[in-house]
Amino acid sequence: MQQEHIVILGGGYGGLRAVEHLVGDPRFRITLVDRHPYHYLQTEAYGYIAGRFDIHDITIDLANWCRGFGDRVSFVQAEITGIDPEARTVLLEEERLAYDSLIIATGARTNFFAFIKGLRENSYGVKNLQRAFAFRQTFEQLVYTKVEEPRDPAPGELHIAIGGAGLSGVEIAAEMADVIEKHHKTLGTNAKKIRITLIDAAPSILPGMSDYIVRSTATRLESLGIRILTDAFIDRVEDGTIHLKDGTRLPYCFMIFTGGIIANTPASEPARETNRLGQILPDAYLRLAPHMNVYAVGDCVELRDTAGNLLPPTAQTAEKSAEYVADAIKKRLEGKPVAPFHAKVDGVFVALGGRYAVGELFGVIRVKGYTAYLLKKLITKGYYLGLKLRINTGFKKRSAEHEIN
Repeated sequence: MQQEHIVILGGGYGGLRAVEHLVGDPRFRITLVDRHPYHYLQTEAYGYIAGRFDIHDITIDLANWCRGFGDRVSFVQAEITGIDPEARTVLLEEERLAYDSLIIATGARTNFFAFIKGLRENSYGVKNLQRAFAFRQTFEQLVYTKVEEPRDPAPGELHIAIGGAGLSGVEIAAEMADVIEKHHKTLGTNAKKIRITLIDAAPSILPGMSDYIVRSTATRLESLGIRILTDAFIDRVEDGTIHLKDGTRLPYCFMIFTGGIIANTPASEPARETNRLGQILPDAYLRLAPHMNVYAVGDCVELRDTAGNLLPPTAQTAEKSAEYVADAIKKRLEGKPVAPFHAKVDGVFVALGGRYAVGELFGVIRVKGYTAYLLKKLITKGYYLGLKLRINTGFKKRSAEHEIN
């Protein structure tokens, strides 16, 4: 039987979900391509940065994961240099990869806005594992500095600034504050002199989320001693000082920026129309017309529901778009009609430090505190366990192959 070769660009949430939904069909041979050898669980970055998780908790080896599916799934680690849709070829650093269908799932990176002078030079992002690692080291060094500081009736304060009070910014702020709060008895009272400030240009934290989520989150952040500045526009960032447009100066010892993304899109011919975030604008079926065998999913593409509302760039929407495209490819081969893409956010959970979270499901089920934490943990653990089981299978298979060779 002639197998259709499907190439998937990007080993993020969308890319992995596409593999999972295609691999059960024997008509397909799948190649996953990524510049990194690992899948990075960005949804768990908040815990990693604060020292709650280790590197093995947030990374998955892609080669072993793909090997766990058997011979019809392979992984190629390479830089993607371009796409030639006319020739149905992906251009890599040292080879050309032919495809029958292509799924672009290259994700997004932190957008250090060029109009904010000094932002890129003086802040960290978390979309990239290397930057998250550097930020974790800096945070741990900061805590260590306060622990080593001689006891003083009025020790100096150290300020952490987080630009962007969306989901990532809020979760990171809460986790760091909780670490400081819970451990100041053992670390010493000086650790309590680390202050965290959330800054956002929007009128409230978590823009676009429900009133319940926003109110509950704000209450929790305030209880952790986090300072919240909304309607606050950053004008420029200098070493040690953030300048707001209203003239306010905020001291900081280090800054993390989570206030925006820009899509990672490989070069292609002809050039694609994109939005202000660099996201690809697909047709109603997530195809890159006129090439009906090229699809885009996840953060690198602008996703809307049937009412035309923008869907947030989250792991949930990335996975839903990937599931839709996998189903569309199957139906196309079978000559079946395909309905336009439709998805909605089923729910959201916000991790707010330690064993506390806020959640909302289907717009009607609302939970907070330890119950919400358990539900969020259950979802995360289920996802991670599925990946780990597949990796274990791949690792055993690789070991057996080495023994034979």
